[in-house]
Amino acid sequence: MKICVFGAGAIGGHLAARLAKGGADVSIIARGPNLAAIQADGLRVLTPDGEIHVRPRAAADAGELGPQDAVLLTTKQTALPAAAAAIGPLLGPQTSVTFVMNGIPWWFFDHEGSAREGTRLPLVDPGDVIRNAIGIERTIGGVIWSACTVIEPGVIRVATSNDRLILGEPDNRPSARAQAIADVLKAGGMGARATTDIRTELWLKLIGNLANGPLCTAARQDIKTTLEDPVLRRASLACMKEAVAIGRALGLAIEIDPEERLARSGATAHKPSILQDLEAGRPMEIASLFDQPLLLGRELGVPAPVLELTIALVRQQARAAGIMA
Repeated sequence: MKICVFGAGAIGGHLAARLAKGGADVSIIARGPNLAAIQADGLRVLTPDGEIHVRPRAAADAGELGPQDAVLLTTKQTALPAAAAAIGPLLGPQTSVTFVMNGIPWWFFDHEGSAREGTRLPLVDPGDVIRNAIGIERTIGGVIWSACTVIEPGVIRVATSNDRLILGEPDNRPSARAQAIADVLKAGGMGARATTDIRTELWLKLIGNLANGPLCTAARQDIKTTLEDPVLRRASLACMKEAVAIGRALGLAIEIDPEERLARSGATAHKPSILQDLEAGRPMEIASLFDQPLLLGRELGVPAPVLELTIALVRQQARAAGIMA
């Protein structure tokens, strides 16, 4: 199976290494020092179970790689317009594109089946740029659970051992193409599965992003350290309950125990990606991770005062750093 990972940051690099280990013909779109390091020395992923060292083909220009069976798009939401302009050479007639990123995706209301069917999300995909470049027919949703960090160009450290990718079609049909990607990842030692309820899976991940990301960013601390403060722990729990309420108002079958979920999160000494972006001076995914869920909550009449407050603090941090996107 010929698979290109578009965006070789922490998540993209980890997935590329697992896919290569699982037997796929893997290539990577990368840039800068990361591209140079992968071209020179390959890609190294340091996991709790040992090191994975692979040598995928890497390029800055998709034209060097040509059409693929599948593309995993792992850029930040803020980089989607650039990805839309560059991805064309990777797309053959049957190429699928799996969007592996945090937050609410541009396709969330396509084939969704409610009165909101087909609603566009301009906060996430301004001007329908990514929709027009790729199309809903190619699209697979992806939910990644993996706490990982680029520690130097071409080298990624993975903090957890239960990493997994969940894939699903926007219309929730059983998907052979999603299952094929999952099978390769499993062969590479990573948890993976196809689902027929991708929106619920997306929201389950988003709940954690909303409960931990804003508070950790405001505190400039990892999840474990942040949640050791009892006041911040209560605030995180309130954020989680508000996020659950918004998801349920959307008709999603959200069944979690917030206290138990918080206990698991609080054991992880990992900085959320939104905080990593702030510290690195990169554009922050505020629109898809925070603004869009809040907007949906307001439209549905779901109060979310603690989320409103914590997200406002993140927005101020981004403005102060000059990286508000």
